[in-house]
Amino acid sequence: MKKTNISANYIARSATISAVYFVLTIVFEPISFGPVQFRLSEALTVIPFADSAAIPGVAIGCLLANLNSPLGLVDILGGSAITLISAYLTYKAPNRYMALLPPIILNALGVPLYLAPFFAQPYWLVAAQVALGQLVVIGILGLPALSLYERIISRFTKHH
Repeated sequence: MKKTNISANYIARSATISAVYFVLTIVFEPISFGPVQFRLSEALTVIPFADSAAIPGVAIGCLLANLNSPLGLVDILGGSAITLISAYLTYKAPNRYMALLPPIILNALGVPLYLAPFFAQPYWLVAAQVALGQLVVIGILGLPALSLYERIISRFTKHH
């Protein structure tokens, strides 16, 4: 399904992914923000591997969710930029297992740049905490989310 045509269907898929990311982050807000976070919506960051519509989808979903961040503008812009870059790299990944790495690595290295000073904790401690959260969420939920998305999209395209 790796197409880059922008159509109404593409926009609808992107908007749906964005909405799901936003809702998951907000519903689970207590575990979605902070130096130790298990942002369940991050499982969606693997979907760009199968569908380029997920690149803006997860980035916009992250941006909207981060409007509720206690860190304010730095998380709104920084977190969303990291998500956008990792989504693009996930899209370019050579296989579904390598697709798990960009959101884990980029978040683990990038997010602590602003989280560590905000929470007055050492960079590497926060990096390890963010990496652990990303590894747990993406490692456990990422591939199932990707498989579920592929099944939903294949059923939709077969019937319409």
